[in-house]
Amino acid sequence: MEKIKITQVKSIIDRPRRQKDTIKALGLRKINQTVEKEATPQILGMVAKVGHLVSVENA
Repeated sequence: MEKIKITQVKSIIDRPRRQKDTIKALGLRKINQTVEKEATPQILGMVAKVGHLVSVENA
């Protein structure tokens, strides 16, 4: 499976609880923090929901 790098680029302050929980589930805690995940349909769906808060690149 392909890997992707997910970087949080915007704050989760004043965001709905579901978006905060999605960011946390992706393993992100701080702005500019990067995590590497497998590109499964579940992870890609989570990234799509918070796409305005993160940047994604292929690893």
